[in-house]
Amino acid sequence: MTDKKYTYEDFLEIIATLRSENGCPWDKVQTHESLKPCMMEEAAELLASIRIYDKTGNPENMIEELGDVLLQVVMHAQIASEEGLFTMEDVVNEVSRKMVRRHPHVFGTGSADTPDEVLVNWEEIKKEEKKDKDWVGSPLREIPQELPALTRAVKVLKKIDKHYEKGNSYEQDVAVIRRLADSLQNCEPGEENGELKTVLSDLLLHISDVARIAKIPQEQILADKIDDLIEKYE
Repeated sequence: MTDKKYTYEDFLEIIATLRSENGCPWDKVQTHESLKPCMMEEAAELLASIRIYDKTGNPENMIEELGDVLLQVVMHAQIASEEGLFTMEDVVNEVSRKMVRRHPHVFGTGSADTPDEVLVNWEEIKKEEKKDKDWVGSPLREIPQELPALTRAVKVLKKIDKHYEKGNSYEQDVAVIRRLADSLQNCEPGEENGELKTVLSDLLLHISDVARIAKIPQEQILADKIDDLIEKYE
């Protein structure tokens, strides 16, 4: 059994069997909603596996975690298929069509010589695709609420800068951060201290804007700093 080489089609069938009447008691009662925490966990574990690979050069953990993320994708597609919504084939077809549409410099007559030009084209094509979809709403509503707050903050600030009004300069943000940091001295910690919450939230938002301007992935650098802190005490 350990020597068997499974195919993509085998995997789809395995998941369908787990969800079947005589399948796994846990798998067959899962829903899109119940699986949300699993997807978040598996995505985080995949990121951890990339870090492990960077440190060790061993890809085994990454193979396992990519499989776990794929499992989540296929589970959602299987549930949707049972609900008569769509199939895994629809998912593969849609993402393939999207890749072709958004890379005209590769599959069409467009041009892009730098990664920055690719991103500009991608956003313009994405905007065109979504303009007639009433579930999208404003550009700010395109950003999922489920994102980690630091990541979401940068994306929202970028959208505001692009679609509504010019954002602060680096110098302006730094000046506000200094003022807010000074004002912390006048705040007292406590569960009901609304003033402290307001100052801290404003401070975090302006720090996020500095990250936006500098194009620094603040979620990642904070995670790295936390790891440094842990290693210090181990």
